[in-house]
Amino acid sequence: MKFPVALAALSLLSSVSTAAHAASPHQRVEVAFVLDTTGSMADLIDGAKKKIWSIASTIVDTNPEADIAMALVAYRDRGDDYVVQSEPLSEDIQGLYAKLVKLQADGGGDTPESVNEALDKAVSGLQWTSGDNVKHIVFLVGDAPPHMDYEQERQYPKILQLAADKHIIVNAVQAGDMAETTPVWKEIAQRGHGRYIAIPQSGGQVTIIITPYDDEILQVQKMLDDSVVPYGNESRKLDTSARMAEKAASADSVKIDNSKYYSKRTITKEVITGGGDLLADVRNNKIELGKIKDEELPTELKAKPTAERQVWLEGKLKQRTQLEEKMAALIAKRDEFVLAEAKKSTAPKIADSFDSVVEDTLRAQLK
Repeated sequence: MKFPVALAALSLLSSVSTAAHAASPHQRVEVAFVLDTTGSMADLIDGAKKKIWSIASTIVDTNPEADIAMALVAYRDRGDDYVVQSEPLSEDIQGLYAKLVKLQADGGGDTPESVNEALDKAVSGLQWTSGDNVKHIVFLVGDAPPHMDYEQERQYPKILQLAADKHIIVNAVQAGDMAETTPVWKEIAQRGHGRYIAIPQSGGQVTIIITPYDDEILQVQKMLDDSVVPYGNESRKLDTSARMAEKAASADSVKIDNSKYYSKRTITKEVITGGGDLLADVRNNKIELGKIKDEELPTELKAKPTAERQVWLEGKLKQRTQLEEKMAALIAKRDEFVLAEAKKSTAPKIADSFDSVVEDTLRAQLK
C-alpha cells in the first residue's frame, strides 16, 4: 500500500495542530491504531473502514469539546511489500478515513510479524502532544506475535517502558485465537496499562443500525456537503474536491456516523476535516476573507465586487447554520430512537466486534 498524500504535508498539519493546542483550554485526545495488514486481517480491516467515524463519535460523546487527533500505523513483516507505513497524528479524520479505505490486507502467510517495529513507530515515531490535559491511547490490533529475533530492533518491554514515560496507554486487541499470541498480547496490555481484548479473527459482526430518521439525515448531509466552497491554489481546491468525492462514495451507514460526529462537535465545525472549505475556515478563524488572494478565491466570488463578497459569505454561513441546526435535531431524535430500541431489545449485545471493544475501551479510558 502506498499512502497517496505526502507525509511531509500531513506532518506539517499535525505540527500546526499540536502547536495550536498549547493555547487551547480543551482536552486533547490522541488515538493511534497499530494495525496488522497481512492477508489474515482482511475481514477485520473491511469492518474498521465502516466504523472509523463511529469510533471518533465515541470520543465526542465522552467530551464534545475535545480536540481529536488520530494516527494509523500499518505493519506486515520483512519480505512483504512493506514492513511499516504510517500516517501521523492529525485532526484530519477525513484524511485518515481516505487512507483506511485504500488499505488492503495482503502478504503474511507465516508468523511472527513485525509487531515490535510497528509499536516502536507508534510510541517513538509519532508526534504525541505533551501536557496535562492530553490523553494518549494506542490500539495494537493483530493476530500474530512479534519477532523477537530481529537484531538492532527495540522489543516491546523496552517500548512499553517508553510509552509509560510518555503517559501513553497501550491496548492489545487480539484477532483470532493463535495460542502464541495470547500471552504476549496480555503482557503488552499489562505493561501498557491498557486492556487485553480478544475478538474473532474476522473482527466480529459490525452492527449497522437503521432508523426512520436516516433518509432525512442523508438528505441534510448532502445539502451540507454541497455547501462546501473549495478555495486556495489549484492543488488545494482539487484536494478538497477529491475529499468530497471520497465522502460521497462512502456507504450510507458511514455517512450517518460521519453526520453524527459532525453534528456533535461543539468547537470547530467542519463539513470536511483538514481545511480547504472557505465557510468553515472563515468561521473557525483560520483565514480572513479579505486576506485571500483573488486567484485563490472560489469562482463564484472572483466575479463579485469586494463589497459584495462579505455579504455573499454571510448568506452562505447563515444557510449552513440552519442546516446544522436541522441536523442536530435529527441526530438527537436518532439517538433517542436507538436508545429506546436497545432498551426494548431482548437480543444479547454484540460485545466482541472490533468497533464495540474499541468504543467501550475509549469510554472507560477517557473518563
